[in-house]
Amino acid sequence: MQKKRLIVIGGGAAGFFCAVNAARLNPALEVLLVEKSNKLLSKVKVSGGGRCNVTHACFSIAEMIKKYPRGAGFLKKIFHHFFTTDTIAWFTERGVELKTEADGRMFPVSNSSQTIIDCLMKEANKYGVTIMMNAEVKGLKLESSKLKIGSEKFTVLFGNNKTEYADFICIACGGYPKTSQYEWLKEQGHLIDEPIPSLFTFNMPGNAITALMGVSAEQTSVKIVGTKLSAEGPLLITHWGMSGPAILKLSAWGARELAIGNYQFAITVNWIPAFNENSLRERMQKLRFDIATQKIVNRNPFGLPSRLWEYLLKQSGIKNELRWADLPAAAQNKLIKNLCAQEFSVNGKTTFKEEFVTAGGIRLEEIDHNTMQSKKLPHLFFAGEIIDVDGITGGFNFQNAWTTGWVAAKGISEGLKS
Repeated sequence: MQKKRLIVIGGGAAGFFCAVNAARLNPALEVLLVEKSNKLLSKVKVSGGGRCNVTHACFSIAEMIKKYPRGAGFLKKIFHHFFTTDTIAWFTERGVELKTEADGRMFPVSNSSQTIIDCLMKEANKYGVTIMMNAEVKGLKLESSKLKIGSEKFTVLFGNNKTEYADFICIACGGYPKTSQYEWLKEQGHLIDEPIPSLFTFNMPGNAITALMGVSAEQTSVKIVGTKLSAEGPLLITHWGMSGPAILKLSAWGARELAIGNYQFAITVNWIPAFNENSLRERMQKLRFDIATQKIVNRNPFGLPSRLWEYLLKQSGIKNELRWADLPAAAQNKLIKNLCAQEFSVNGKTTFKEEFVTAGGIRLEEIDHNTMQSKKLPHLFFAGEIIDVDGITGGFNFQNAWTTGWVAAKGISEGLKS
């Protein structure tokens, strides 16, 4: 009996997970994985500084979905099929132990993304998944669609005019906002929510704070002026502006709003979020008595990095020789403002290459959450970033990839049996 054929388009985490699990779950399936570039699992390779942030140690679906600016309702349904615990078990069963860090991120014990890549490649070899590189899909057609269900064949057209045929297709080609893939998806009748970047850093050209590149504040609160958008967490000052978890989270939640404004906006930073301007004013009055004779520059009572403290004093017009007892009211007020609500103009964004994801993609109402199958075309499935789901940093986007890849694989396997 001739095997049915699955073509998975996209050699990233979601595509690989779909391919290896579909091949494992149903040996009667021939699986071909195609990748447009000459690199497989490229995001897995660089994620987490080369360690691969596999998932997040969150074991409550209700809590987990709060980490996704888009697609939370959809994930709430499919996480019941494959969740964090299943990801951990899947890799553990294949000899990859994961560890949890203080912030909840989970990495392989080896601290190397190559461990995850090797595991997935071993599965592909074990179950006979064929891999085709440098193969960019240019079109997709469903042939003989008027015949009885189950007899349709997909024709996949590649850039070199080569064609391949398949009984099932899983599209898992990630986020390439400006390529043609969305065009041929639209031709299948699918609606696309405009793909835009998420998880990016903020550019502040010419701002004095860029002189502090490399300085990191452990806990900050950042707000986008004129909106309700805010985020807390570490903040890293770079030579182009600001990065770090607080900024990346804010970019995710504000992805659409910031795109509409062409990435021209203002933020306020609270460098010491344990205080607001009123409570800090009270604290300042006490400091002026408790450490009255000490120079302000030498006594930083808030645990900020020394270079950041000196910068904030300079921005507040406070000279190095000034003592706490002699701090003028006007300078004190300026320092309070700079500590609790320092404003910065943002002019553009920079792709955070390690964590870059795409907001937007195939509309979720067009996908069956039980199988990841298209509601418009039978035997067409989706997984990963191609759908309108994206998370903040911390392993949440990989969990979306593993979950949707697995659900698609199971849907394809069961579709083959029916």
